[in-house]
Amino acid sequence: MFWTKVKRVTKAGIVNFLRNGWVSLATILVLVVALFTIGSLIFARAILTTALDQLQDKVDVSVYFKTNAPEADILAVKDKLEKLGEVKLVEYVSREQSLNNFIERHKDNALIVQSLSEIGDNPLGAVLNVKAKETSQYESIANFLGSSSELVGENSIIDKINYHQNKVVIEKLTKIFDSARNLGASISLILIIISVLVTFNTIRLAIYTAREEIGVMRLVGASERFVSGPFVIEGVLMGAIASVVAMVIFYPFTLWLGPATESFLSEINIYHYYLSNFFEIFFILLFVGVGLGVFSSLIAVRRYLKV
Repeated sequence: MFWTKVKRVTKAGIVNFLRNGWVSLATILVLVVALFTIGSLIFARAILTTALDQLQDKVDVSVYFKTNAPEADILAVKDKLEKLGEVKLVEYVSREQSLNNFIERHKDNALIVQSLSEIGDNPLGAVLNVKAKETSQYESIANFLGSSSELVGENSIIDKINYHQNKVVIEKLTKIFDSARNLGASISLILIIISVLVTFNTIRLAIYTAREEIGVMRLVGASERFVSGPFVIEGVLMGAIASVVAMVIFYPFTLWLGPATESFLSEINIYHYYLSNFFEIFFILLFVGVGLGVFSSLIAVRRYLKV
């Protein structure tokens, strides 16, 4: 009996969907716009995250050691830093590598190159370049280095830490990161709410055309579930079709934007992101589309269930 009712409701939903062709098409188009907006937010978030990660990756704190600092002690400091929860990466640059890097940066400055030749000895110490997981964590890393008893005082092997020179820049970047994330979340929320409202009103108008049919079914004794069931099926069909159409539209859209995003942000090509995350994005849009269709149908049809 149960499966018989399910078959009848499903059949009625499909028939209504096909019978109200233009209304169904209009609703699907609205859902496509809503899902395209939501999908665009997914891609925008990926681009924003990549941009922020690249910018954050350029920020670090350098720990400069004295020229007479033993390498074993420097590596011991590196090991301690790597154990900190705030630290993402610690890069060790030896004295020789520091000198080579310095010469490479100033190879066009004859005066500096000549001065190094006259000195004869390597005047540069080893360096630890420390990258934090978040820009806001650099201060705690600098405090750790400054509070460690074996790294401060007369016997300190550290020459200087450039955190205080970079502090203003790091704090500004932290504010930029936080503002960008908050702004992105706010815009996403507003667009999602607008999409839901537009979709709901469109489906409500579609159900309005069937209000007399709903009233007749209720008068002859049809249950609320039986009456609302076909509209739920219609919502499922509309949401599923709209999600497929939205994914199809994203193909040429991301293909066109792919080279531009890759030239601007070397670590992401939005077309490759679309292909590599195709099923994840599709199931998100499918879930949202079907959810919008079903929820809007249930809320809209309730108004006409009371006789």
